[in-house]
Amino acid sequence: MKYKIILLYFLLNIVFSYDRITGLPFATRSEVIAENGMAATSHPLATQTAIEILKDGGNAIDAAIAANAVLGLVEPTGCGIGGDLFAIVWDAETQKLYGLNSSGPAPKQMNIDFIKNQGLDKIPAYGPLPVTVPGAVAGWVALHKKFGNKKFDSIFNNAINYAQHGFPVSELVAYYLEGSANRFKNYPNFSDIWMNNGKTPIKGEIFKNKELAKTYKKIASTYGKDFYVGDIAKNIANFIQSQGGVLTENDLAAFEPEWIEPVSTNYRGYDVWELPPNGQGIAALQILNILENFNLSSMGLDSAEYIHLFTEAKKLAYEDRAKYYADPNFSDIPTTELISKDYASARTTLINKNKAAARYDAGLENGDTIYLTVADKFGNMVSLIQSNYRGMGSGMVPKGLGFMLQDRGEMFSLDPSHKNSLVGGKRPFHTIIPAFITKDGMPFISFGLMGGAMQPQGHAQIVINLIDFDMNLQEAGDAPRIRHVGSSQPTGEIMLDGGYISLESGFSEITRKELLEKGHKLKYDKGGFGGYQAIMLKDGVYYGASESRKDGHASGY
Repeated sequence: MKYKIILLYFLLNIVFSYDRITGLPFATRSEVIAENGMAATSHPLATQTAIEILKDGGNAIDAAIAANAVLGLVEPTGCGIGGDLFAIVWDAETQKLYGLNSSGPAPKQMNIDFIKNQGLDKIPAYGPLPVTVPGAVAGWVALHKKFGNKKFDSIFNNAINYAQHGFPVSELVAYYLEGSANRFKNYPNFSDIWMNNGKTPIKGEIFKNKELAKTYKKIASTYGKDFYVGDIAKNIANFIQSQGGVLTENDLAAFEPEWIEPVSTNYRGYDVWELPPNGQGIAALQILNILENFNLSSMGLDSAEYIHLFTEAKKLAYEDRAKYYADPNFSDIPTTELISKDYASARTTLINKNKAAARYDAGLENGDTIYLTVADKFGNMVSLIQSNYRGMGSGMVPKGLGFMLQDRGEMFSLDPSHKNSLVGGKRPFHTIIPAFITKDGMPFISFGLMGGAMQPQGHAQIVINLIDFDMNLQEAGDAPRIRHVGSSQPTGEIMLDGGYISLESGFSEITRKELLEKGHKLKYDKGGFGGYQAIMLKDGVYYGASESRKDGHASGY
């Protein structure tokens, strides 16, 4: 009898680990539920820091900044103060959404001729040439000035303490650091920080970054000013120029983040919000607008019909992404038209339900990142994403500062007629995007899914999983993902062969076979499916979800 009970318990666990919609075993953990506050980040120490700030009287904005600072230390393979920042904030007092674009421009002296005179036909991925002005610190200051509650210098206590006294490195970060060392170990100053004993720290090893601790102290005590007009700025500019770049102290001093209006589309009664270009957020809205014309819920997640339609919608959106998404301060970007329902209806007619397209033309006229979200007892919610691009960034590590600069300038086009062409003082096309969902004008879900070109695809899949496939907040992130690779790029490369689909394990062999019959190419990729965090507000209670593919951690109180 005893063994029969054990067997029954085992079988019940198998049954309830399968998703109620697809029958696939992908639910990894329960949602976290709490009333007073919630934080979901890609690392437990960052999440704990955010919760501590909330419990100490800080609001969601204070907590998000504090968590981001910790992440720049504990997860340097995905973010840091050498990179940029975007955020969407629900402000409980004014009952509205605010968008922040804190992405930095190319140096004023940088231009297409400068690159071509180096004998290059594209902007390199690493080194001094793709370095753009880092916007993260200015983004922290802008967020705090507008919404912060605690004193700015108190927000960095945990980050400084962990940097000075050390923290145990997680398995995933250790893996990525080792890969980064293979690329950057001969770059100036890299080994001094991340290879103190001749190798990168292994899983569980206590790691310290005392140089970053000093930098954080200066940022905290000067309200971020030193980073752009003080000793830090001078160090950054001198180092980049010594390496052959053209970033100057004036470039840093001139930078200001921009408060912008988020844009949205209504998807089956829910308003999905993204930030407009120079980011790629509206691609998610374009995908959703196209797919709203189909009854996805009747198809199910594990169906060739759904995956085919999703892939074709993605191809259509990404052709527009390649042509139109750029800095709106330098080009007219038809954002309103691109995310309109009429435009989506017209684009939908191009899809053949039974055959994959090799390519589409744009309509109208003819890499790693971190994401975090925090909510507080006052009702404020923050959706924040921050990145150095290509994992750690450019390889450029100014001496004595403890961080690497981003290489976002690689995303510029060298075609002078392209909307995303390289111009000094212009912001490049950007991949990192935060997202938000409201229902009947009130906050519902703050979420994001990091991972380069995967992000709009991931955002759309999360929304579809929640709304069409009726998954809960954690299931929506745990469900196997679709990733299409091969669309035309904002740098000018054109897709000619339709690209390929990469499916996570969990999709059936029957579905894969049917996709091949429709003309899709399938390819196995072990990664690249992004990292998800989310917070939902429902009936006055917060629900948190985190990414099971990474070190994701949601917590509330």
